[in-house]
Amino acid sequence: MVTDQIRGPKTAEMGEGSDAGAVLCEACGPRCAEFGEAALRGEGVSVAYGPKVIIPPLDVAFPKEKITAIIGPNGCGKSTLLKALARTQPMRAGQAFLFGQPMAPMKDTEVARQMAFLPQSPQAPGGLTVEELVSYGRYPHQKGFGRLTDQDKQTAAWALEVTHMEQFSKRPISALSGGQRQRAWIALALAQDTPLILLDEPTTYLDMAHQLEILELLQTLNRQQGKTIVLVIHELNLAARCAHWMVAMKDGTVRAAGTPEAIMNADMMREVFNLESLIAPDPWTGRPELVSYRSR
Repeated sequence: MVTDQIRGPKTAEMGEGSDAGAVLCEACGPRCAEFGEAALRGEGVSVAYGPKVIIPPLDVAFPKEKITAIIGPNGCGKSTLLKALARTQPMRAGQAFLFGQPMAPMKDTEVARQMAFLPQSPQAPGGLTVEELVSYGRYPHQKGFGRLTDQDKQTAAWALEVTHMEQFSKRPISALSGGQRQRAWIALALAQDTPLILLDEPTTYLDMAHQLEILELLQTLNRQQGKTIVLVIHELNLAARCAHWMVAMKDGTVRAAGTPEAIMNADMMREVFNLESLIAPDPWTGRPELVSYRSR
C-alpha cells in the first residue's frame, strides 16, 4: 500500500489539507459564501449533444483542499459534467470558476497550471514510453523551446515513484496491462503538479488492491500537500471511504450533495440507484458502507 509519507516535488512546507477549511453546506448555492470559495464551481452549467440536452442548468461546487466523489448510475451525466468543467466539452450555457476566477477568458496553459484532468480511457501516440508520457505533464510549466528542466525531470520521477511505475518507465504504453496503463496516466496527471486534479473513473481496470492503493495515494496527496481532488467513481464504498464530500447525480441533475454520512443512506440509494440497500458503519473506518442491496 501507499506509504503515509510522500514527499512532493516541491520543497516548501504544505498545509494540512484535509484538516483545513470548512466543507460546503448541503444546500450550498451561488449565494453562499462557501460556494464562492470552492476550488472549482459551475453556475447554470448545461450541456447538450446536438439537440439533446444531457445536463439541464445546474449549480455545483467542489470544496478547496478536499476530496470530492461524484457518484450516480451509468449515463447520468457524471463524466459529461466533469468534461464541461475541464473545458474539454463545450457548455450549452453557464460558466465555470477556477479558484474564484472565471475560466472562460483564461488561456489553456494558465488553466493547465492550476488544474489537471484525466479523462476516461485516454489514448497515447504509438510507441510512446511511460517516461515520455509522464514528461508531457510538464508542458504547462515549460518555456522557450520546451526542454525539460531539472525540476521537470525531478517532478516526473516523483510521479513515477509514487504510482509505482519506475520499473516500467522505459516500456511502451502499448506493452502495459490495463492496470499499469491506468497508473501511467495517473502519473501524468500528478506530474502536472497542480493544486486541483480531476479524475474520471481512475480505478477503472484496477484490481481491488490497486484501487485502494490509488485512492490512498490521493488521500495522502490531499492530506500532505493540500491537493483538491475531484473524481468520478462507481465503487460507492471506496467513494465513501476516501471522500470528504459527495455529489450524487441522476438524469443530468444533482440530486444530493454532502458528506458521506449525509449521502450514503437508504433514501439516496432508492432515489439515485432505484435499489433497496443495507448500509452500516465500516468497522475499520467508521464511514458508511453499502453492505448489501437488491432491486426494488
